[in-house]
Formats: sequence, C-alpha cells, structure tokens
Amino acid sequence: MPLTTREWQLAARPHGEPTPDDFRLVELERPDPAEGQVVVRMLAMSVDPYMRGRMNAGKSYAAAWEVGETMKGGAVGRVVASRSPAVPEGALVLADAAWRDVAVLDSRSVRVLPDLPGIPPSYHLGVLGMPGLTAWVGLFRLAGFRAGDAVFVSGAAGAVGSLVGQFARLNGASAVIGSAGTPEKVRWLLDDVGFTAAFDYHDGPVAGQLRAAAPDGIDVFFDNVGGEHLEAAIGAFREHGRAALCGAISGYNAVEPQPGPRNMFMLVTKQLSLRGFIVGDHVDLREEFEREVTRLVTSGELVVRETVREGLDQAVPAFLDLLRGGNTGKMVVRLADDEG
Repeated sequence: MPLTTREWQLAARPHGEPTPDDFRLVELERPDPAEGQVVVRMLAMSVDPYMRGRMNAGKSYAAAWEVGETMKGGAVGRVVASRSPAVPEGALVLADAAWRDVAVLDSRSVRVLPDLPGIPPSYHLGVLGMPGLTAWVGLFRLAGFRAGDAVFVSGAAGAVGSLVGQFARLNGASAVIGSAGTPEKVRWLLDDVGFTAAFDYHDGPVAGQLRAAAPDGIDVFFDNVGGEHLEAAIGAFREHGRAALCGAISGYNAVEPQPGPRNMFMLVTKQLSLRGFIVGDHVDLREEFEREVTRLVTSGELVVRETVREGLDQAVPAFLDLLRGGNTGKMVVRLADDEG
C-alpha cells in the first residue's frame, strides 16, 4: 500500500528574511519500498543556519532547494520496513531527509547509528553530529588550537559555538570568551558552559567589549557571525593569530553585499591566518571526533543543551526562530517518540 507522508516544500525563494509564505506543508503518497530501499519514521529533524543559503538559487556548497520540491536536511529515524540486508528493521539511522514525517529511501543513503544508552537520538543531529564535528574540525584543524591559547567564539550560545568553547576549555585554553545575543545566553555561557568571559553584542561595539574581556588579546577566533565580530577579532589578535571562519549569519538575509572588515591590513602586520571551511571536506576526522566526544558526553564533562520544538507543524517556525537567534544550543524538532 502506498505511504501517506506529510512534507514541507519550498513554495518561493525569499527576498531578505524568509517568511512562512515561503513554505508549504503537503500530503503526498509515496510507493512501497523497492528492493534495496527502507522506510524510515523520523524521530527528530535538524534546522540549521546553513539552510538559509539552500533557499537561494545558484551554486553553493550545499545544493539549493528547488521550488515545489520537498526540502532536505539532517534527520534521525527508525527503520520501520526494510528491503535491504544492510539496514535492518528497527535500526536507528541518520538521513538527509528532514522536513517530513516518513521517508522511503535508498538504503545506501542512510547511515546506521549506534544506540547509546542514556543519549537521545537527537544528539546525533547536534553534539555527536554535523555541528559537533564542525566545532571539532574548526578548532583543532583549521585554527590549530594549542593549550594556552586565548579563544574568542562568536555566536557562542549556539549549537556549534557552545561546543567550540568547551572543547577549548577542556584542552587547556588560557581563556574562552564568547559573544551572544541575550543576557540569558551570556549567563548560561558563564554559569553552565564554563566560558571565562562573555558579553551581549547588543550592549555596545563588539571591539570594545572584546577588548575589555580579553585585554591581552586573543590567539584563536571561531567565527559564526561575521561582520562586526570579524573586524573586532582581527583587531584583538596577537601576532600569528588564527581564525576558523564557519559562518556569517549576520548577513544571511542581506539583500545587498555587506561591507567587509576595515582593518584587513592587520592580517599582514600581525601575520594572521584566516581560513574558511566546509565540514564535509574533513570527514576523515569523524571517527576521532565521535570517539572522543561520545566519551565526553557519557562522562558528563560536556554540557549539552537543546531547544526543542514539538511536531512537524513547528518545523518552519523553529527554522525562522533559529535565524533570529531564538535557540540556545542545538535547535531540533521532535517528530515522534522513539519506541526503538
């Protein structure tokens, strides 16, 4: 019998900030699985800042969503029917098949995940998934973190930034400074996550607040925001400072090119290194990352927080809220209870 699914589609490409009218929730009939396919009931889906770029036409590192088609993204689910010996029924899997409640997928397109006692499946979308690997790769490979470094993280209360700060702290950083968008997030970074300093970027120029938080300068900058934060970090760097450039959410909804830092000549005078990266180019570190971070989560050394919305109907509101900074830690949408 054909499967009836509920799926979010891109209804229009946004101009500036997306609105609910740019999305459409539909019911579709999908055929029974063919040989080599599986049926996956989604448990949780991810919404991430990079998805804003997928709403635009044109070439980028992640394929654009097509108008009128179901959107894609990370999701974890249970296999409820299988016609593949490689993926048994009951398996927990990761798939690029978010924005729907059920999916019929080629078994080669899913990754079977371990069931980890006491660890929610949604952690595979955050701390043990792409955001966690992004933090690990950016800090250790791109920025070349060393014990004793002073580290500044923009967007520090998000899924990636909160982990960058903790990885640095747990590996001997001399200071970990973070910026965030609300007083509540700043308190969380200081009281729960273990940052040595944090500030609300709405309270004044970032450069001045960073100077007060790190009067002796910084060695490493992990950037999720861009714009004013990047300029401030360049000004605060000591000689041979290193930056991992992960995102620039401050400009994602801009309809005109945004001005760049005005102090770029300091890259020369301070002999700085700024490196942009795409986490998909560094999957060779995934085994190391998963081993070490699973240990940290299991031992309780790592603080993990999720902002959870309930039900597929909340996927678009969750995504739009994420773009406005409405999350602390990882934003996920819970789609079903796990009976696995």
